[in-house]
Amino acid sequence: MSDLTKLTLAGARDALKKKEITSVELTGAYLAAMEGAKALNTYVTVTADKALDMAKASDAKLAKGEGGALEGLPLGIKDLFATKGVLTTACSHILDGFTPPYESTVTSNLWRDGAVMLGKLNNDEFAMGSSNETSFYGPVVNPWRRNGSDTKIVPGGSSGGSSAAVAARLCLAATATDTGGSIRQPAAFTGTVGIKPTYGRCSRWGVVAFASSLDQAGPIARDVRDAAIMLGSMAGYDEKDSTSVDRPVPNYEAALGQGVKGLKVGIPKEYRVDGMPAEIDALWTRGIEWLKAAGAEIVDVSLPHTKYALPTYYIVAPAECSSNLARYDGVRYGLRVEGKDITDMYEKTRAAGFGAEVKRRVLIGTYVLSAGYYDAYYLKAQQVRTLIARDFAEAYKKCDVLLTPTAPSAAFGIGEKTADPLSMYLNDVFTVTVNLAGLPGISVPAGLSSDGLPLGLQLIGKTFDEETLLRAAYALEEAAQFKAEPTEWWKA
Repeated sequence: MSDLTKLTLAGARDALKKKEITSVELTGAYLAAMEGAKALNTYVTVTADKALDMAKASDAKLAKGEGGALEGLPLGIKDLFATKGVLTTACSHILDGFTPPYESTVTSNLWRDGAVMLGKLNNDEFAMGSSNETSFYGPVVNPWRRNGSDTKIVPGGSSGGSSAAVAARLCLAATATDTGGSIRQPAAFTGTVGIKPTYGRCSRWGVVAFASSLDQAGPIARDVRDAAIMLGSMAGYDEKDSTSVDRPVPNYEAALGQGVKGLKVGIPKEYRVDGMPAEIDALWTRGIEWLKAAGAEIVDVSLPHTKYALPTYYIVAPAECSSNLARYDGVRYGLRVEGKDITDMYEKTRAAGFGAEVKRRVLIGTYVLSAGYYDAYYLKAQQVRTLIARDFAEAYKKCDVLLTPTAPSAAFGIGEKTADPLSMYLNDVFTVTVNLAGLPGISVPAGLSSDGLPLGLQLIGKTFDEETLLRAAYALEEAAQFKAEPTEWWKA
């Protein structure tokens, strides 16, 4: 086979089982591709020796006709997931040199099923960002480029390393996390598929926390089938995580191909926001027509509190981040900057260790939780969050899934929005509601912008109904027939 990295996850799985290829060959092909793609800055730690050892072990199992659901398949792991004995920094200076003595539950599940670890992927520092420009290791570069331009484009955030690595074929699929859209928006920006499962479906144990009531792990993959396969291994109950829900994990791959005949697809009128680019609106209309042609019934619904979602998110998330990040003080692990006393050491360590965006969110969060402002901001935001969840519950009395755009624009240039944090936060306008309500959502590539960059459509499902969500996403993917690929300029 000429180029092993062109295989999908499902294709590679089947080729390994038929013994047409070996895991060592496949892993070697990815390690070579990673070596030739340093210009994209997707990996912050490469675990080549570990990967080849895992591949050899997988080949031994496959030779005996044994092996798990992901046996021998090379994956990239977002640097937010703790990996035993492998550097885990959340792409922050404050976690310099931290190698966990434990493994996150999600990655444990992947290794249990035979997956191979290629390395740790770049992300926004502590997952705070919409463009992967806040990482201590520098920005990730999207493998896509605008037509006729050499401008470097962002891959979305915070899971930009995951989305760019999958799009550039530097891993078969990748783990990612989504707090306000950090799986779905990067997937839309890179022409990949990203699913954020229901809150509680994947364990958060061993995932570096940003905002505990919003964070959820999920996969970024090349197509809907690959995403379904990945989610099947990542998901599951974990008694170590108090927010994990004890429900059986369905066979997500089996749900694909059932079609959408008789399915009711809701179109929320509030997602037609002011200033939305015409090409995003046109793509959304096209998506509606595709699902209608496939047999779905289109239903208009209302989510009246959508306009409050962004301000609500940017109160709740920073409040939780300021609490979660209080543990990084230079005492037990990571960076320590010595001071004249312990308070001075705390201050100097945190000043040197955290980047500008993390400091901004810690300050906002500390402010909204402070004695004089808790009721006015944090408590009010939690009340609005309840109303947003109630809107979805009402909408789902009329439909099975919702269809919306994933992001308000195509990917933008590196540095184009960093000077204006508010314009950066607006990238999450279509995605944050899903996290606030704890629902599952998926982004499917559906077209190209006028300058040749990928655009995604988002489907939002009912709680723990990822099967219907994936079924609808598969039908959308079949209709969209998105086959475009980035030119491999980084190999030049």
